[in-house]
Amino acid sequence: MRFLHYTLLLFSALAVYIVEPSTADNNKSVEITKGINDLDKIILHQTQGSSVEVYLYGAHVTSWKKKGEELIFVSSKAIFSPPKPIRGGIPVIFPQFSNLGSLPSHGFARNRFWTIENNLSHVTNEVFVDLLLKPTEADLKIWPHRFEFRLRVTLKPGGDLMLTSCIRNTDAAGKPFTFTFAHHTYFSVSNISEVEVKGLENLDYLDNLKNRTRFTEHEDDITIESEFDRIYLSTPSKLAILDHKKRTFVVQKDGLPDAVVWNPWETKAKTIVDLGADEYKYMICLEAAAIGKPVTLNPGEEWKGRLQLSTRY
Repeated sequence: MRFLHYTLLLFSALAVYIVEPSTADNNKSVEITKGINDLDKIILHQTQGSSVEVYLYGAHVTSWKKKGEELIFVSSKAIFSPPKPIRGGIPVIFPQFSNLGSLPSHGFARNRFWTIENNLSHVTNEVFVDLLLKPTEADLKIWPHRFEFRLRVTLKPGGDLMLTSCIRNTDAAGKPFTFTFAHHTYFSVSNISEVEVKGLENLDYLDNLKNRTRFTEHEDDITIESEFDRIYLSTPSKLAILDHKKRTFVVQKDGLPDAVVWNPWETKAKTIVDLGADEYKYMICLEAAAIGKPVTLNPGEEWKGRLQLSTRY
């Protein structure tokens, strides 16, 4: 039975990407394989050395490469052992951001095994996989709401990465539910001292280091010189991370009005067991989120959010 399950899962994974015969390319593919600690992961390949790796555990993106260069930070001490979340990559934060509710911090989506959904689509230039999460009986005991969360991970022509989330309330009892959400993206940078975050000037933010007191950002470009943890509200649809020694990351988002900027800095990093003591220097989190105004869904209603990541040199 275990072999049959694995075989069906494999064929499901291979079926999610179809191209027209005239455009088929051996350099475009979706494959399922084993990752760290024998956890299942999916690898999306595109032309010119672009790829994305996503674990079924947490629907967690752990690698995004363009021309063979890694763009996502994952800690060297990351623990790929459920139920521990993976440190780095792009964790999916649902149905609760941080401690803004009664659930464990950042909810449970990042600690669950997702399934591959056999949702066939014809595309000519994109490689993607559709993942699905439904609540377990254990989830319903701590958050009594039925839902379907579909996440499409797409590697676009040129190597851009797009994450499309679709959350539907499937509660037959007629109960609405409310959630907060974030893609907790860890970007790989040359050194935090070389980084500026652009696009957040004159916006209000909640400072997590000051009991979420509300302030207004007066700096045109944000630089990180100490521990930094802020939720920026009602942000533009396009933001950027400028790494003076490497590249510029462009973050485009729809349905995700807020943005979190986080770096633990030296003292906090030493308290995080699955983060190397000096690794804070080589990462910055810029998270596309829906936090300031939680999303409420009535039965049958659906919410969509989209995040697209690209680079400029």
